[in-house]
This record gives sequence, structure tokens and C-alpha cells, in this order.
Amino acid sequence: MSKSVSHKRAQQKAAGKDGRTEVPIKGGQKLDALSASGKKATEVERCGNVEAAAKRLQKVSAPQKVLQVPQKDMGKAAKAMKDVGVKGTVKNLSGTKRRSV
Repeated sequence: MSKSVSHKRAQQKAAGKDGRTEVPIKGGQKLDALSASGKKATEVERCGNVEAAAKRLQKVSAPQKVLQVPQKDMGKAAKAMKDVGVKGTVKNLSGTKRRSV
């Protein structure tokens, strides 16, 4: 299934000017965005499985981990990150609200 235009836009914004999108990680999966310095990993999950997104973030060695979800799913995403054991930030898609986990 192809990514929506808004999903690709969120990936590009998270990666930054020189960052990368669709970065291969362990298990044949791909991380949505990685900053140019490699310090910030971002996973954008618009309507799918937030637990799987949290597990993908767990596999990355970047010190800053961000899970971006729609605002209505922020509570579910924070719980998923806690359950998986990932410390990081949950943000809404527009970036106006954030929650530390």
C-alpha cells in the first residue's frame, strides 16, 4: 500500500533538510525518518498499529525517538511506547502537542 501525500510530507518534515526517509532497520523493516546527524528517529503512524511503530523505534539506536500520531491517538501511542519499553516523545501530526514517555 502506498503512502499518502500527508504521510510523506510528515516524513520529510521529520527528517529535516539533509535527513533520510524510509531508512532500513533490522528485520527487513523501514523507519519513517532519521535526521542527518542520526540522533533523532521518527515514526509517523497515521491510522495503523502504534504498537508496531513503537517496536520499530525500539530497534533504532538514536538517542531521540519520536512517534507522531493523530491527536486522538496520543494516549494510545504513549501507552504503546511504555508497554514496549521505549523512552521518547509522542507528538501529534501538526507538532503542536507533545507528551514525554
